[in-house]
Amino acid sequence: MSDALIDSLTAAVQARPDDLPLRLHLAELLVTAGRGAEAIGHVAQVLSREPGNAAAQRLMTVALSGPPQGGHRAPGEPRAAGEPGEPAAHEPGEPAAADDPAAGGPVPRPGGVDWAAMEQQFGDVVPPRFAGNRSGDEPEPVSGHGDRSFDVERSTVTLADVGGMADVKKRLEVSFLGPLRNPKLRSLFGKSLRGGLLLYGPPGCGKTFLARAVAGEMGAAFISLSITDVLNMWVGSSERNLHDLFESARGHAPCVLFLDEIDALGHKRSQLHSSAMRTVVNQLLTELDGVQGGNEGVFVLAATNAPWDVDAALRRPGRLDRTVLVLPPDVPARASIIEYHLRDRPVEGIDLDAVAAATDNYSGADLAHLCETAAEFAMRDSIDSGEIRMINQADMLAAAREIRPSTDAWFTTARNVAMFANQSGEYDDLAAYLKKRKPR
Repeated sequence: MSDALIDSLTAAVQARPDDLPLRLHLAELLVTAGRGAEAIGHVAQVLSREPGNAAAQRLMTVALSGPPQGGHRAPGEPRAAGEPGEPAAHEPGEPAAADDPAAGGPVPRPGGVDWAAMEQQFGDVVPPRFAGNRSGDEPEPVSGHGDRSFDVERSTVTLADVGGMADVKKRLEVSFLGPLRNPKLRSLFGKSLRGGLLLYGPPGCGKTFLARAVAGEMGAAFISLSITDVLNMWVGSSERNLHDLFESARGHAPCVLFLDEIDALGHKRSQLHSSAMRTVVNQLLTELDGVQGGNEGVFVLAATNAPWDVDAALRRPGRLDRTVLVLPPDVPARASIIEYHLRDRPVEGIDLDAVAAATDNYSGADLAHLCETAAEFAMRDSIDSGEIRMINQADMLAAAREIRPSTDAWFTTARNVAMFANQSGEYDDLAAYLKKRKPR
């Protein structure tokens, strides 16, 4: 077998790693050339995608058996007596081998392969694709593409765990939760179990947590997507990744599909200089429309810190047509967040209402950092004095004076948008909030 041909096919497989027939052909040539150890990795890749591929299973058997005696043998060709992997004939009078059927040993499975033993011996080479069903019950079929897997979660968080945000909760109730709980009312008003909601606001204010709470409230599956789950260097792969993700969501309906940082994935096409990224945005539009598969039962929640950078086509009716402004937590919500982050820390004499009043415009992430800083103050004093002391009100207020709210920079940009780029009225809620917001 020419090494040049094998090298050429190896390069082709590296260029097209998902071409399973080409990878299997390369593995066959490697086995024929006596390079079974190199073939194992390629066959393992095929079996990880297609566990039931009979040709790959036979080829793995040959590759694991080592080089045949007396020259090369074509893949799948039966071994002669005495070759590795075949039971050797025993002389009369000698004890039969333990696996000899005549001796009462276990009868080999069809094909002469004990796959359980193989998996135990070569588990680190060919990891099992699926975990066993320990309960003994029949496994439930999983919908969706078999060649891709996504993290499908079941959220235990509900809207009761979200502090404040009364307006946001009301909007979610009307858009998603009410129609799901009341099928007769939904049918009467012709409300579809599909839709898209765009959450926008300053960073660190709980948009991702809110999406998980919606999924938990609905008892629906939850899939979170970021741009790194989609983009791929190979042409067409990003579009396929996006399609597979929506297919997975459809297969697990009812499902909340959360698109984080949607401005990165669905940026305005007029500002994109890459044709590849423009096709990704086009694919996202197609999936939101559900052209190739109905999106009934798929609730798309997207989040962004920069809604003004999102392509306008994504926000037209039928796609991400509803927009909700997620603002920094109000005073009661800030008190709840501070109490949560102090729950496992030693504290004494802390006035939550006073700390909440001193942290206007702080995001949830800012408040977590505030508690961390106050703990550092108390720990530093404990080290200096040699006596442990608890976190007190002075530590919290000192941390509040030291930490500036991270939302200030965002509101500076948002103010310009609300004043000069709100001709359509889509930022009216933001403009109304800015009028009431206390200047710093």
